[in-house]
Formats: sequence, structure tokens, C-alpha cells
Amino acid sequence: MANVVVVGAQWGDEGKGKIVDWLSSRADVIARFQGGHNAGHTLVIDGKVYKLNALPSGVVRGGKLSVIGNGVVLDPWHLVTEIAKIREQGVEISPETLMVAENTPLIMPYHGELDRAREAQAADSKAKIGTTGRGIGPCYEDKVGRRVIRVADLADPATLELRVDRALVHHNALRAGLGLEPIDRDALIAELNKIAPEILQYAAPVWKVMNEMRRAGKRILFEGAQGSLLDIDFGTYPYVTSSNVIAGQAATGVGLGPNAIDFVLGIVKAYTTRVGEGPFPTELKDADGERLGTRGHEFGTVTGRKRRCGWFDAALVRQTCAISGINGIALTKLDVLDGFETIKICTGYELDGVVLDYLPTAADQQARCTPVYEEVEGWSQSTEGARSWADLPGAAVKYVRRIEELIGCPVAMLSTSPERDDTILVTDPFAD
Repeated sequence: MANVVVVGAQWGDEGKGKIVDWLSSRADVIARFQGGHNAGHTLVIDGKVYKLNALPSGVVRGGKLSVIGNGVVLDPWHLVTEIAKIREQGVEISPETLMVAENTPLIMPYHGELDRAREAQAADSKAKIGTTGRGIGPCYEDKVGRRVIRVADLADPATLELRVDRALVHHNALRAGLGLEPIDRDALIAELNKIAPEILQYAAPVWKVMNEMRRAGKRILFEGAQGSLLDIDFGTYPYVTSSNVIAGQAATGVGLGPNAIDFVLGIVKAYTTRVGEGPFPTELKDADGERLGTRGHEFGTVTGRKRRCGWFDAALVRQTCAISGINGIALTKLDVLDGFETIKICTGYELDGVVLDYLPTAADQQARCTPVYEEVEGWSQSTEGARSWADLPGAAVKYVRRIEELIGCPVAMLSTSPERDDTILVTDPFAD
């Protein structure tokens, strides 16, 4: 059986939730492999809306195992709250359907406080990153600094106290420099001991379970958060997230070898959006940009922040397809482009009089890049809800085919509305 990795191939918000949900009906295991509850997935199933942050999209599908891998950073209090909310919508969640890796790092309250304090200090300068303030970055910093508290630590009070003490040596010194009060050690330990049983019921050696599942021929769906252009190594640094978002992280983030990945599906919007700070070559600050944002309901699931909108950037998607080894793309929100007389596609950039077919690494060069466009014919007919190529206007089909040519990657799936079944399947990612 084939195992599939789903990654966002732009700056996130590409519609991964719907695609993962669509694929999860055919998977046995759905595993989150990176990121935290700063990423939001919105699922629309039979008119019912589910908003997920920490939980894998597969939890809304009965009979599936959902996994939070070690590559994720997890806020235990948020997880408990999110589980309660999803249960209120009639979704069953139990240790039989949800598993959390024992070596998953935990986001502490002081991580969020540090995150927000840093952003506040940078608010009036170019140093602002535009984080969600939920402590994702500081937690990943502690993981690398070997002072993070992990799920397994909750099982032993003595070990937990040692981990907390090590973390506070660092954080209290840092907080003093930022003008924050010292952390109340005893209160923190008491809160952790209180929530420990609720988290530990889901704890498991995920690496072992995942390898057993693979040997048993189970279909595994690896679910990423954010988008490849926010990758800590290959994104538009420093305006990036704090983890590796690209497909190579899928194996590391759950404890499998790279040979466990059979198909990489990149999720791509038919136009481009970005939340927060950072370069955005094709950004539209005019009526067309407003139109894309309004028609596409472009507001962040987590923050509610308005997304910046622009034309499709084929040069960037070509880049992310190469870095993640994407086998096929799922093109979403094609219906948002309905009614445009002409549509532009970015094919490259002009930098200091030189045309480039990729976005350079240096931040100052990225800021000076101007897009090189080609213009294609738009269409007036509606594509919303289309479920076959025959339902699409000819100009829309030409637009999709031109995107395939420019990014050097075929369309495997085409999404034409938020509804799960409004999808055109071209290539089955789970096919052996």
C-alpha cells in the first residue's frame, strides 16, 4: 500500500484540511509530523464546520488512528480544550483513536509569554516576524537547547521537577532581560501534574506503532502544517516558522525511515496568499487583491488576520515542488478566479536588471525582486462545485494546464469548493 505525505507548497492556508480529510477516508492512519496549534485546518463535512489546530484532520473520520508525532510541539492545555470542543460536535476521541508520541515536546505558558514579549518589542521595527504568539518558536528553541519538557516526563514527578528546573534557569534569566516576572516554579509543576493524566492516556511509542502499521500494510497519511515557503531552512527566512515543513520531515517527525514515503502531494491555491510579515512578490494591493480576499474568505483560521493576496507564483511553486520532491499537486480554490477577464501568472523575477527563474535566498534580494508575468484568458462561467473536467470552462482547463507546464508537476487533484466531494481526482495518491 502507498503512503502519502501532504504538504503545503506555498505560505500555508492552501486548503490542506479539506484535502487531508478527503484522503483520510482511504487511509488507516493520519499522522501530524510538525508544527503546533498555530496552524489551523477548517473542514466542511455535510455542511458542518470543524476547526482543528493541534488535532490531525483524521479525528473527524471514524475508524481511523490519528497520531501526533514527535516533530510536533504540543500545548497540553490547548489539546484538552480542543478535544472537548470536537467531542461537543459529536466526534468520538479516545486512546484507541488518538495517539501522542512520548517524545513530543510540550509548549509551556512561558513559551507563549516569551513569544508575545519578543513580538511586542519588535512591533515598531523591521525585526517583527508576525508569529501567532502561541509559543511555537520558543518551544522548538528549547527542544534544540535540550531543556524542553516532553510528554514522557509527565509520568514521573521527580523527572518532571528536574526538567522544569533546567528550563527555568534559562527562562528566568531571559525574562529578567525582557522585564517579565520570574516563573512560579511550584505553581507550574502543580499545573503539569494536574493535566498529566489527561495527556498520558494518549501517550505511546509512536515510532514503534508506525513501523508496525507499515509492516502490516496499513495506509499512512502524513499531514503537515503551514506551507513550504515557511520552512525554517528553505522558506523566506527569517519570516518563517520554527520547524521543517517540507516532505522530508514527515519521516523524522513520526519515527519512520524515508523509504516509508511513496507519494508527496503538494497543496497549492490557484492564486497566492500570505499571513504576517515577509516578502510576497506577487502581492496585489489593489481591487484585484481585495476581490481575491473577499471571494476566497481569506482570514486566518487561528488568528483571524486578513491574508495578503496575489497572483499565482509559478516560480515559487516550482521551487517548492523540487525541494519536497512533490509527485503531484492538489490545486484548490479555482472557483475564486471565476469572473476575472484576464489572470496573471508569475514566471520569474527581475532583480537588478537580471531575470531569475527562482527566488534568491538573501532577504535583501528577495525584497528587490519584481515579478515577471504572463497573462492568460479568464472565464466568466462558474467552476464552483465542478466534479469533472467536463464541468470546467475551457479557459479554466487551459489555466490549470499552463500551471502544470510552468511548475513542472502534474495536477493530481482539483478542488472547486470547500465541500469534501467537490473534487476532481486525476491521479490517486494511494495507488501502488
